[in-house]
Amino acid sequence: MNPPEVRTPVPGSLSRESKLLDPGFELTLRPMRYPQFYEMYRNAIRNTWTVEEVDFSLDTNDLKNKVGPAERHLIERLVAFFATGDSIVSNNLVLNLYQHINAPEARMYLSRQLYEEALHVQFYLTLLDTYLPEPEARARAFAAVENIPSIRRKAAFCFRWIDSVHALRRLENRDDRRAFLLNLICFAACIEGLFFFGAFAYVYYLRSRGLLHGLAGGTNWVFRDESMHMAFAFEVIDVVRGEEPDLFDDALRAQVVEMLEEAVECEFAFSEDVLSGGVAGMSPRDMREYLRYCADQRLVRLGMPRHFGARNPFPFMDLQDVQELTNFFERRVSAYQVAVEGEVAFDAAF
Repeated sequence: MNPPEVRTPVPGSLSRESKLLDPGFELTLRPMRYPQFYEMYRNAIRNTWTVEEVDFSLDTNDLKNKVGPAERHLIERLVAFFATGDSIVSNNLVLNLYQHINAPEARMYLSRQLYEEALHVQFYLTLLDTYLPEPEARARAFAAVENIPSIRRKAAFCFRWIDSVHALRRLENRDDRRAFLLNLICFAACIEGLFFFGAFAYVYYLRSRGLLHGLAGGTNWVFRDESMHMAFAFEVIDVVRGEEPDLFDDALRAQVVEMLEEAVECEFAFSEDVLSGGVAGMSPRDMREYLRYCADQRLVRLGMPRHFGARNPFPFMDLQDVQELTNFFERRVSAYQVAVEGEVAFDAAF
């Protein structure tokens, strides 16, 4: 076996013994400290798609002729959330994540994620232009964080966690790193892993009713991207746990549980709004159970015990393709080629 490659530290550079959250701006890709992040970047490139591939032609007919008032209200609230949800994630990525995850291969992935978030924004822009042809209706949707209480509550939750680390320019001490970790866990487990998973459930419910196949087709791609984003964030957390295990104490674990409890209640309030017209096959009670189930999945991925003991109440979610049950990054790269077909399972252990 060849001896490991040794690099002499230079001013402004990190040594091989440096940790992922050490302050600085590492530029050297060789020797690569965290090759798993580079592989995630390559896998994301192979999963490239475009909004132009999504066919909304059948959706417009469904909206005109097949949905009732309750489903229409659900759809309008859903697209109003989508209008700004990924922009919030992008802001946190740029303002808080990129500057503190100090490995160039990890920053390569974050750069790719930022592109994907912009692609999602384009998808939702096209969705709104298609679903809400009236300019006033579109304007109301884009202003949802200001004028729809259930969406404003979710946005406030997100902004509070963005602001919690916004003033940090360097992670100089243990408290700084814990604050950063909580922000990362929030966006992976609560926002991408709960708020968006709740939204995906509504989309796939509609698909189970034979409605809005264009929305479902585009959501398949968005879901794959979001799953990769979560997998990356959780891998960062795993690395930090290995390098600095003292950060993951009982106090941090209690904060994570409290954070997820609040996220579940925010998303449940949104579900009460979304389902207020009475939608056959979905109820706020079942949605609360589903959200608790998702929260438990995130806790397990974080190496913590389940808190809610919930089950998945939606049989239509079990129809997701079982070939995607395994972790994205434990499979051959052929599963990620451009124009991949198939669906993703919601029970995946990200």
